[in-house]
Amino acid sequence: MQPRPATGYAGDVSAPLAWQWVQAGEAVLVDVRTDAERAWVGFVPGALNAAWKQWPGMQANPNFDAEVQQAAAHGQKLLMLCRSGVRSVAAAQRATELGLTAYNILEGFEGDPDANGQRGHLGGWRFHGLPWRQN
Repeated sequence: MQPRPATGYAGDVSAPLAWQWVQAGEAVLVDVRTDAERAWVGFVPGALNAAWKQWPGMQANPNFDAEVQQAAAHGQKLLMLCRSGVRSVAAAQRATELGLTAYNILEGFEGDPDANGQRGHLGGWRFHGLPWRQN
């Protein structure tokens, strides 16, 4: 598995490849979902939290830049994870603007909606059986 090239950030990676990089110590997993999403839907143990936007009103997180810079303090690549792989693209682009090496994790945590509009059945971190927990 290889990263897919992208414009404005290092590229797109599958969830299994992202997990391989994390396990090898090559990368840091950064969950850019809101605190509420992580609390209610689930989270990846050990992932760093740097919400791209927060409630109320999905406002930009004013601490995002500092949080991702701290996450990359040891020179590792950043792997951005959101619900479906959309916010994580914007987060990867911003991290790249800050001079960091950042990738988007394809399909996000929950994957794409199926024919019934439900996530979790078509790709995503959980679908691939990667580590996660729920409160």
